[in-house]
Amino acid sequence: MPHTPEGADVPPHGPLDRSSAARVGARPLSIYVHVPFCAVRCGYCDFNTYTAAELGTPDGPPGASRDTFAVGALAELDLATQVLGLQAPPVSTVFFGGGTPTLLDAGDLVRVLDGVRTRFGLADGAEVTTEANPDSVTEASLRTLREGGFTRVSIGMQSSVGSVLRTLDRTHDPANVARAVAAARATGLAVSLDLIYGTPGESVPDWRDSVQAALQLQPDHVSAYALTVEEGTKMHSRVRRGELPLPTGDDEADKYELADALLTDAGYRWYEISNWAATPADQCRHNLAYWRGDDWWGVGPGAHSHVAGTRWWNVKHPRTWSQRLADGASPAAAREQLTDEQRHAEEVLLRIRLAEGLPTDRVGPAGRQAVAGLIADQLVDGREALGGRLVLTRRGRLLADTVVRALLEEDE
Repeated sequence: MPHTPEGADVPPHGPLDRSSAARVGARPLSIYVHVPFCAVRCGYCDFNTYTAAELGTPDGPPGASRDTFAVGALAELDLATQVLGLQAPPVSTVFFGGGTPTLLDAGDLVRVLDGVRTRFGLADGAEVTTEANPDSVTEASLRTLREGGFTRVSIGMQSSVGSVLRTLDRTHDPANVARAVAAARATGLAVSLDLIYGTPGESVPDWRDSVQAALQLQPDHVSAYALTVEEGTKMHSRVRRGELPLPTGDDEADKYELADALLTDAGYRWYEISNWAATPADQCRHNLAYWRGDDWWGVGPGAHSHVAGTRWWNVKHPRTWSQRLADGASPAAAREQLTDEQRHAEEVLLRIRLAEGLPTDRVGPAGRQAVAGLIADQLVDGREALGGRLVLTRRGRLLADTVVRALLEEDE
C-alpha cells in the first residue's frame, strides 16, 4: 500500500480493548505471514517489499534480513499469543505472502508454520499456502514444505507471453511455470496459478494465450486480477511519460469476460470475482476468511490484522519491525476500532464479491429498495434474489462497485 492510513496509537504491548478481547474466539482465526523480500522489484508493484540492495548490509536485529526473518516472525507470534489469550481458537488457515516467501529457505518457512502450530494449534484440515515465483522453488524445496505441513502453493505465472512479462519486469522463464507445477504435483501440493490482465501493450490474443496456457497445466485454482497502475511505481512513471499506454476499462472488461468464459468452459467455477476453482474444495479458504469477515493476525513488516472489530497495521520497514519485537514491544504502527456502520459497509463490499452472495437481510430497508433496479439492470441475479441472496451476474461482477454504492447509498 502506498500510504499508511491514519489511526490511533497502539499500547506498547498491543493489548486489545475490552470489547474486542471479549469476542476473541467468536470467529475462526487465520494467520497471514508477510515475507517482504524480493529478488527484483517488479515495475508495477507497490507492495511493501525490499530487494537485498534496498536493505543494504544484513545487520540489525533478528528478522531484518532473509536469513533471520523467521526469528522475527516467531517473536510476533509470541506477542499474538499474549494479546489473543487462551480463548484464541486453533488456526484454520495460514498464508505466506509477500514479496516472495520462497526466497526464504524452505526450512525457515516450516519453522514459522511450526511456530503457529505450537502456539495456537492448527484446526483439522487446516489450509496452509505459500506464494511462489516459478524460479524460486524446486521439487526438493516443495517437498520440504509439504512434509512440514503446507497444503497449497500459489504460483505467480502472471502471463505466458514473453513481451508481457518483460513489461511487468517479471524475470521468470514462462517454461518454468510448467516445471514448478509439475514439482508441486509430485509432492502432493495443491496448485493455484495467478494471472494478471490489462498489462500495457497486452493484446486480447496475448491474454487468451495466457489463460489457455494456464488451463493446459490443469491447476486446482486460478486467480486473475486486473492490473492497477499505482502511483509511485516505475510503471506509473512510464505511463505518465507516454512510454506505455494506459489500459482502458473496456479492454479489461473484454479480458475478464474472456477469462471467465474460458475457465467456465474448462469446468472451473467462479466463487469470488477474481477467483475460480476446479471444485468447491479447491477454493482458497484463507481468502474466503477475509471476504467473510473472520479474524486474522498479520505477521511481518506492514502486515494488517483484524480481530473482533479492531484493525491494525504494522510498521513497514523490516529493521523497525524487528527492532520493536526485539525490544519486547508491539510492531503495530496504528489501529482503529471499527464502528457498526464501517463493519456493515465492509460486509456488503466484500460478501457481494462472492458467488455465495450477500444475504438480502444483511442490507437495510432502504438498500433493499435498490435491489429491483439492480435486477432490472442485470447486475444482480433475479432468481437468487427471490431466494434471499444477492448474487452478481457476470455483468454485475464487472460493475461490482456500482452495486455496492447502490446498496449502501440507498441505505444511508
